[in-house]
Amino acid sequence: MLRFTLRRLVSGLVLLVVVATGTFFLAHAAIPDPTVGLLGSAATPHAQQVLAQQLGTDRPLLVQFWDWISHLVVGDLGTSWRNSQTVWSQIALKLPVTLSVVTFAMILSAVFGGLFGVLAGLRPGSIVDRVVKTASVVLFALPGFWVSIVLVIWFAVDLRWFPAVGYTAPTESIGGWLRSITLPAVALALGAIVMIAEQLRNAMITANRQDYARTLRSRGLSTTRVTLHLLRNAAPSSVTVLALMFVGLLSGAIVVEQVFALPGIGALTNGSSQNGDIPILLGITVVTVAFVVVVNFLLDLVLGWLNPKARVQ
Repeated sequence: MLRFTLRRLVSGLVLLVVVATGTFFLAHAAIPDPTVGLLGSAATPHAQQVLAQQLGTDRPLLVQFWDWISHLVVGDLGTSWRNSQTVWSQIALKLPVTLSVVTFAMILSAVFGGLFGVLAGLRPGSIVDRVVKTASVVLFALPGFWVSIVLVIWFAVDLRWFPAVGYTAPTESIGGWLRSITLPAVALALGAIVMIAEQLRNAMITANRQDYARTLRSRGLSTTRVTLHLLRNAAPSSVTVLALMFVGLLSGAIVVEQVFALPGIGALTNGSSQNGDIPILLGITVVTVAFVVVVNFLLDLVLGWLNPKARVQ
């Protein structure tokens, strides 16, 4: 198990370095002259030259990369070109908002996706099964911004159960915080719920047809205990889908946050891309990839616990 864990850690670090390197060069290719966005209407050739010297963007790209990666190794993400604040402080200010929405969406996805998947898997052809199969096609195909707008119209404008826009910090009001993240979380979770339910349904049906399932029933085990055995065998594939959904939810949060006017990572990414604030964009990418690496690492540990064969593979 130790070798299994070390291999996953090393592969995660390699992924982080590769993505960080690729993102650096892609960002500079997409924004060849960030001084234009930073200066705005005040951009003149002289002002751009002065700002480029201050930021160091007049240096060769490889020199800039070495300077950035050497600071990244020691945990320094740099300073924002827009407001001279550290990248860490900017991300730390916005990250709790995004994590609140994504975590709530993950919980909704795991609970309802697991529930519907088990019910559909135990009774193939039932109403629940047909609903899951239909919803997996319809909901997953709907764009996130459209679902967000529909939820706002129904539950915020018409019924007035939730606020249409804005965010309330949990330190101000727990109830207000839950109400402010519910609609964004539901908009993110709908597609993930049906994906997890569909995956778990298929895995449950496959497990239910195995010889051990018939053996368990012939021994007189209750339906609940048989279901738990089936669920453990079907769980690995569903856990994998849940972890992959985390990556999708993080990217989807950028769009959803714009619709609900949430001051999260999505708003920071959008503003930084418009202003040409490359250090912020690179910092967001590094932090996001780090979260993905951690989630995948935990996924591998869970799969190794559920299925010892995965450790060997």
